[in-house]
Amino acid sequence: MKLFNTLTQSLEDFVPINDTMVRIYVCGITPYDTTHLGHAFTYASFDTLIRYLEFCGRSVHYVQNVTDIDDDVLRKAKELGMAWDELGRRETERYLCDMDALNVRRPNVYARATNEIPSMIEIIQTLLARGYAYESAGCVYYSVKKDAEFGIMARAIGLNDYHAMLTIANERGNFPDDHRKRDPLDFVLWQAQAPVNLPGRARGEPVVLVGISSAVQCRCTTLARR
Repeated sequence: MKLFNTLTQSLEDFVPINDTMVRIYVCGITPYDTTHLGHAFTYASFDTLIRYLEFCGRSVHYVQNVTDIDDDVLRKAKELGMAWDELGRRETERYLCDMDALNVRRPNVYARATNEIPSMIEIIQTLLARGYAYESAGCVYYSVKKDAEFGIMARAIGLNDYHAMLTIANERGNFPDDHRKRDPLDFVLWQAQAPVNLPGRARGEPVVLVGISSAVQCRCTTLARR
């Protein structure tokens, strides 16, 4: 079997690291709205791959995450006048029912980001200790200039210089003018605590949430180890 390697931009023979177990991590949904065809395509594709691997006699350990706390979840919950965790649970259940209806099997591990915060903190502390991350105004950022291999995947898909990387990052949610960052391309690993008002609370009563929504790389790194 051949699979496309994004890093080399070529089809390569699939050679598992472990002869007895194939480990697969797939980034899952952010449960704030209705499941769509993009979800169906993604998870049906990986389900087909996993079924084929099992047909070939290989055991598969499949991990998928759900980002159950995120800026989009908080925003949508505020629009609907409901608690963010209630919204997350509702949309997650809807997604799972939709996948069941398509006969897309559930993963071995369905990991919720809110349950993985201690592991994320551990990784971030390691990056701080090694000088790859820095604290600024309560947030922790990854310093792209400290990593000699940063951008290797971006260059593989044609983003060959800093400007090209910054442009695509800005299009996909980066905040280049964030005064807390040392470099416009640095990305947040941990957001500072911020008081917010949530449904069910008295007006003006602060609830402190830790925003992990922007820490995509950290979250996926943590969950991929499951």
